[in-house]
Amino acid sequence: AFIDLFDEAGVYWMPVSRDQTEWEGSPSIFAEDRTIMEIRMGRVLHPNAWSQAPMWETNHLVSHVAIEAVSGNEIKVRSRFHMMELRRDNVRHFGGRYQHWLVRGDDGALRIKLQRVDLFNSQAPFDYVLQIWV
Repeated sequence: AFIDLFDEAGVYWMPVSRDQTEWEGSPSIFAEDRTIMEIRMGRVLHPNAWSQAPMWETNHLVSHVAIEAVSGNEIKVRSRFHMMELRRDNVRHFGGRYQHWLVRGDDGALRIKLQRVDLFNSQAPFDYVLQIWV
C-alpha cells in the first residue's frame, strides 16, 4: 500500500546529508523510483529472504505536519518523524524530517511526487543496512 501512494513518476529519496540538493550523481542512502521500490519489496518479502527471518516490524510516529507551499495541483508538506524498527531482539531508532511533494491527479487523489527523508542519524554506523523505507 505504501508504494501505491506514489505517483507513477514518484521518487523516494534519502540523501546522505541535509545539504544535498539532488540525487543524480551523488551518493544517497535511498534514491528509488516506483519500479525499484517494487523490486525491493519483492526481495524483502520473498520466502527465501533468510536475512529477514523472522520478519521485522516498524512503528512510525509523524508529527509537526505543515503545508509549506501550494502551487497549482502541487502541495509541498514538511513533517517530523520517529521510527522504531524491531528486528529479532534489537530495536533501532531513526528520526528526522520528511518533505513530501504531492501532486493531485486527474482523479483528484493526491500522490507522492517526491518523498525526501533527512535522517538525524544518517552518518551513524549501523549493524546492518536499511532494508526497508523509513
